[in-house]
Amino acid sequence: MASSLTCAGIVWAFLSFLCAAASCVGFFMPYWLLGSQLEKSVSFGTFRRCSYPVRDETRQMTVMVEQCGRYASFQAIPSAEWRICTVVTGLGCGLLLLVALTALMGCCVSELISRTVGRVAGGIQFLGGKCSCDEGMGM
Repeated sequence: MASSLTCAGIVWAFLSFLCAAASCVGFFMPYWLLGSQLEKSVSFGTFRRCSYPVRDETRQMTVMVEQCGRYASFQAIPSAEWRICTVVTGLGCGLLLLVALTALMGCCVSELISRTVGRVAGGIQFLGGKCSCDEGMGM
């Protein structure tokens, strides 16, 4: 199994994969904001939510659904800012994962990653990291 990467490239590939995996897990987990509502613990992120209030029309009252899940639709995400954050953070995670998987393939396939491809991948990775970090931190 020949590699087109140097030792530094192999380390970069594995660290890239670990960072991309951590970003994707963070994106899918609903624990960005924690709090309480109607005396129940609630949490939500851009993509998922846990323990959320729902209007029960038969009893004409608000009840808490104590489970985790995705929003029913893209429009169900609470605000336009959260929708934008979802798209940008998801795009960043996708770019990070794309570069990480390409780099890992470069560990196994010779002549896959040249100096130019490595620089382009680094630029894409920077862009993906910027999208994930800035939006995730509310900047």
